[in-house]
Formats: sequence, structure tokens, C-alpha cells
Amino acid sequence: MKNIIFFLLFSISAFAQKTELKNGDLLFININCGGMCDAINAVTNGYNNNDFNHMGLVVKTAKNEYFVYEAIGNAVVKTPLKNFFAYTKNPVYVGTLKRKYVYLLSKAIPFCEEQLGVPYDDDFLYDNGKYYCSELIYDAFKFANNNKPFFKLFPMTYKEPESDNFFPVWVEHFAKRGIEIPEGKPGCNPGGMSLDKKITLKVFQM
Repeated sequence: MKNIIFFLLFSISAFAQKTELKNGDLLFININCGGMCDAINAVTNGYNNNDFNHMGLVVKTAKNEYFVYEAIGNAVVKTPLKNFFAYTKNPVYVGTLKRKYVYLLSKAIPFCEEQLGVPYDDDFLYDNGKYYCSELIYDAFKFANNNKPFFKLFPMTYKEPESDNFFPVWVEHFAKRGIEIPEGKPGCNPGGMSLDKKITLKVFQM
């Protein structure tokens, strides 16, 4: 009898902790993309001191299928949720808009849909007709907010912490692109967005 009661209590507890994703939820993850991801993690700080170097926005279809809008690889894409989760073995965090901001999703989600195929922003320059992951989310909510910033932009840095030296990976990256390192230019990152007080974060539970 005690074993049955324990099993029931455990099952109820496990069910209660399950995370139900909603349209417009933001997913924050830490992926391994080599030196570039290491450099991003070294100069950014996320919620509860987590490393977040990638993010996307959840959409649920009428058929109860889940996808994630994200800028990754060569362009903005709509990725099946299970494929997005497969990027990492680290915990996935879910950012949910506070109730008074949920109305923005009626414009933010269609905005992301319209950006499908827009090239990935390897230049990491804001407002250049391309998108990196957090830049897509930034512009989606800016558009939904009557073209007023919803999240914040901050000066970007490509230097090693407490140093005037650029990370070698960034020196090589921008040299290949034939452009100057955009040190100090306005931009955004998943870690910074995860700290925004207009969303609440929790670990995703299957």
C-alpha cells in the first residue's frame, strides 16, 4: 500500500512539474559551436548565471505541432521543436511573457513567419537586413510594440574579459568577411534578454 501511495505521489509531482509550452514562449539554450560560442559565453551572462548563446520563439500549430522560429546556419528558419532540443544536452530554459505583454504576440509571431529565409547575420550588425538569433527576437517584439524597443540593445564586445585583446576567433571571423570588428556597436544576445524583467524564466521539464 505504501509503495502504491509513493508511486501516485511521485506521478502527481512529476506531472505538476511538466512544462506546457505556449505560443510566443522564448527558448534559451547553450550550444557547442566551438570557439565562437566559447567567446560569446565568456562576455555574456544569463539568468541565474547560465550561459545562453542561442534562442528561438515557440509557435504551436492548429494540429498541436510545435516549431521554433530561429536564426541559425544560413537563414531564419522554422525548426521542429524536437530538432531544436537536440542542439544541446544542457538544460533548456523557457521565457514566458508576463501577462500584460502577451498581446504583442499577435504581431510578433507573424513577423517571424515573414522573416523565413532572411539571411543569417554573420556580420553581427544591427539593422543590416539580416538576423542573428536574438536580433530576430528583438525586431519581432519591436515591430509588435509599434516600432518601439521592447527588449534592450547594448554595446557589443568581442574582447577577452578585462583585456583590450580581441578573441582570436573573432579576429579571424571578421577578417574573412572583410569588415572591421564591430566593437561597441549596439546589439543583443540571449543572455542579456534572459535577464529582462518583462519575462519569467524556468527550466523546461519534459
